[in-house]
Amino acid sequence: MTLKPPSTAARPISRRDRPAKAALTRELIIATALAVLNEEGLEKVTMRAIASRLDTGPASLYVYVRNTEDLHAQLLDALIAGVPEAATERPGAAVDAADWRRQLVRLLMTYTERLFSHPGIARLSLFARSNGPNSLRMADALLKLLRQGGVADASAAWAIDLMMHFATATAAEQSSDQHESKIAATADAIEAADPILYPNLAAIDPLLLFGGDGIQRFEWAVNVLIDGVLAATPPVPGDHPPIFRRS
Repeated sequence: MTLKPPSTAARPISRRDRPAKAALTRELIIATALAVLNEEGLEKVTMRAIASRLDTGPASLYVYVRNTEDLHAQLLDALIAGVPEAATERPGAAVDAADWRRQLVRLLMTYTERLFSHPGIARLSLFARSNGPNSLRMADALLKLLRQGGVADASAAWAIDLMMHFATATAAEQSSDQHESKIAATADAIEAADPILYPNLAAIDPLLLFGGDGIQRFEWAVNVLIDGVLAATPPVPGDHPPIFRRS
């Protein structure tokens, strides 16, 4: 009688035979979150989904990521890695102080385009505030250009917040699935508006929604911000209470 080898399906699998899992790190968690984001969208970026991919439990992630808000902030920081370098036309070359304004526009546009390529993160970035190394590098690059342009330090300190808000809001708005339809609806409303009731809208109707190629409007807006920062009286540093308080 010939003995048949036992079926492999019936054999218990020893834990020793399993490939070793990579040690959990903050970097691995964020890299996995980025993979989920790119493959399935922001709504699928959950602690449970990330833990499943890493073959662990969600609770083990909280050692490295405080909560979902922290995860989103770190995800945003990871997405903007290398933005200052990508915005530099000649990597490694000395920055031309005379060309600081154009470089600042380019830096903000590169940041906006990076967010625009991930619509979910673009909208999320309106609420998530990242203090990670890439976000700090972006802020430092903006400050460097503003100071090269002669902007007072106190003004530059506030200007980077203003400019980042503009760039972030632009990315969030432009990446919206309903953006084109909203623009069309606004154009229709302006076109149908009674010129007697809204004489100023009627007078410049063709110009209101003209955006050039998109880049033209963005550059104009950033230059308006720069001109305003240069013209405004620098704020006086001091220990002032927040402008907005919750009741």
